[in-house]
Amino acid sequence: MARIRFVSSGVAAALAVVFAAGGVAAGKAAFDDSGSSSGGGAAVGGTKVDVITKATDSDFWQSMLAGSKQAGDDFGIDLGLFGPTSETDIEEQVSLVENSISRGADAIVLASNSSTALNGAVDRARDAGIKVITVDNAITTEAEGFIGTDNVKAGEQAGVRMCELLTDKGQKDGKILHESSTSGQQVLVDRFNGFKSGLAAKCPDAEIIQTSVNDNDLNKAVSQVNDALTATPDLAGVFADNNTSGTGAAKAVAERNASDRVAVVAFDSDPAEIAGVRDGSIDAIIVQNPFFFGYQGVVEAAMAAGDSTPPVRLDPGAVVIDKSTVDEAQYEQLLNPPKTKG
Repeated sequence: MARIRFVSSGVAAALAVVFAAGGVAAGKAAFDDSGSSSGGGAAVGGTKVDVITKATDSDFWQSMLAGSKQAGDDFGIDLGLFGPTSETDIEEQVSLVENSISRGADAIVLASNSSTALNGAVDRARDAGIKVITVDNAITTEAEGFIGTDNVKAGEQAGVRMCELLTDKGQKDGKILHESSTSGQQVLVDRFNGFKSGLAAKCPDAEIIQTSVNDNDLNKAVSQVNDALTATPDLAGVFADNNTSGTGAAKAVAERNASDRVAVVAFDSDPAEIAGVRDGSIDAIIVQNPFFFGYQGVVEAAMAAGDSTPPVRLDPGAVVIDKSTVDEAQYEQLLNPPKTKG
């Protein structure tokens, strides 16, 4: 029987019970050691599963693709790995779903760049008998299952940590920049709402002065944070809602030698962000498990294609990592998972 790899003990408390009950146990019920399903389901070996991620130019999504590839290898699934080069390219994602329909995929694992723009393509896929598992960003039409972090809760973790950092600096009423990658994506809306809630719990007088949108452009993110540091000399913190935003904030803060006075809390964990945690230009990162997204997504897609019922919703949780914990052995696989561009 295949085993799930690269699920760090750092998130074990968040996912162990849910994963064992909903993912691994369900997988064992659906698949026997020979790779065929039990209980009358279709064979797993040779099942055609297309994985469509948000972008192939990001370490985060490359980790998801690596998890998908591992699951495909473990279960003998006929896997296709796809994605646009940028998270802003929604039309390309629509085309990729349409291509999966034309190829006759049995199932699709989709990390959608929009909560609504891919609904029509997903509906057409399901009308054609293709099962769809969504990951990371939920869509507003029907799918067979969803795997993703509760981003409101994860955002709250970021807000709580920001408050702790401001308090340590004697700036509980400090000014904060929200550096965001895109506008309107529900994942990011949830993170920001959670951040505001977590911050307000013990730092109600802290002020979020503006939201800057960098369109997942690193140079733009650096420029925007630099502009905020110039326009607001007493800026106390930056909340960065993805890896591009976090890396941009870290670069700007380092360029201005502002690490001691500006707290940076960011989402995700690409190598540049991890380096920022180590050198102090990022104070904390909220780390998800994209390898898990990819592995579990393929497992659930194959389950659905074999007429088994995957979990409706699965949340692997998130963990806060800072300089004191970034080099702990328990987080090694979480922070440095395999990657592939597909």
